[in-house]
Amino acid sequence: MSPPGRPKGEFRSAQQEGTPVGAPLQIYFIRHGETAWSLTGQHTGRTDLPLTPNGEAMARELATTLKGITFSLVLTSPRLRARTTCDLAGLGTGAQTEPDLAEWDYGKYEGLRTTEIHQLHPHWDVWEDGCPGGEMPADVCARADHLIARLRDLTGAVALFSHGQFGRALAARWIGLPAAQGQHFAIASASIGILGFETDHPHRRVISLWNSTGSSGVRAA
Repeated sequence: MSPPGRPKGEFRSAQQEGTPVGAPLQIYFIRHGETAWSLTGQHTGRTDLPLTPNGEAMARELATTLKGITFSLVLTSPRLRARTTCDLAGLGTGAQTEPDLAEWDYGKYEGLRTTEIHQLHPHWDVWEDGCPGGEMPADVCARADHLIARLRDLTGAVALFSHGQFGRALAARWIGLPAAQGQHFAIASASIGILGFETDHPHRRVISLWNSTGSSGVRAA
């Protein structure tokens, strides 16, 4: 796996054996497995938590689900929980660390539950208000747009290992919605979503699969 902090240039996906030439881009978005804070509902941005034993088991199950899919590019958030999920899912070899895939920076709200934040800011909503000392919605939207701009001209299957809040924003931006509409896209630990294009309208972006925690609907490109 490449070290964090590599230049944010254009991605160059390798044409792997078994990938049809010119195959349409399919982005497999994979959220990391369970952590102690995902269980307790604590906001986890920069804190580098490991997976729980159950989270590790979830990640290993992903290997079975993703088996047989030839990925032309694998990217992972710099955070340990995403990198470990990538490794246990069998895709760590050759994976590149991508800073844009990091979770929302919760700033002063890091480690707090929503109920605790509401004691400080009763009407707080991360999608509208962002986080003091961390990222605002516009910051996360900009990261999602930057990532999409670098991915959109690739072909074949691409795997992204990342986080819940960022994934929701990415899905919204992929189909042209404001990033705040990501609040409507639930995303479970170790779930898979597929962002792609409609078969009969190859320039129309679609969400082909979302929040899948089993092998149903997950197919090779």
